Amino acid sequence: MDERFQRLRVARTEKGFDTAAAAAEAFGWNRNTYASNENGNAPFSYRKAKEYAAAFGVRPEWLYDASGAMRPGAGPGLVKVIGMVGANPEGVILYATGQEADDLAPIPPGGTENAVAVQVSGHSMRGLADDGALIYFENQHFPPTPDMLGHVVVVETDTDEVLVKRLLRGSEPGRFDLESLAGPTRHDARLRWAAHITAIIPPYQARRIIIRG
Repeated sequence: MDERFQRLRVARTEKGFDTAAAAAEAFGWNRNTYASNENGNAPFSYRKAKEYAAAFGVRPEWLYDASGAMRPGAGPGLVKVIGMVGANPEGVILYATGQEADDLAPIPPGGTENAVAVQVSGHSMRGLADDGALIYFENQHFPPTPDMLGHVVVVETDTDEVLVKRLLRGSEPGRFDLESLAGPTRHDARLRWAAHITAIIPPYQARRIIIRG
């Protein structure tokens, strides 16, 4: 698999998608663009490699230039803590910041090896998750589904923000209102993906189970 597009095809088939069109539909990608990326007619960027890698459960470095192992090596029964989630100085917007740390945590009950976690920093999520808590979600980047409406979920906007918000219906199809636990509601956001929260571990227990890198 010397070529980038060949690795993309392998990642897609091993994820269980028989065709490029099926994968594009599942993740909300443009079919023609994805097909061109996979057949080698249009080489994709590293930024796009990160998106594809997250969807197919492989490492972006492997997908982009064959660097290292194909899949993340968290270890049996462990998943990665991928960042911190908190609030900006005004206490308005909840956000997640990516980290390169090697922190790990056990897979939560009902979770899978595709799960990841973020650790809460600060008190902007009081009532849902206190400072130091772990929030788990499945790292599968699918568009929002109707069963997510009214629930607090993890989302990524088209402006590259990863947020923990209550998902509400927007004013038109394809738009969503994002209700904060503290601060005003963001109206009519466009989302790349949304994921249910699968577990929240309180701070005391989180401190005991996190394996620091």
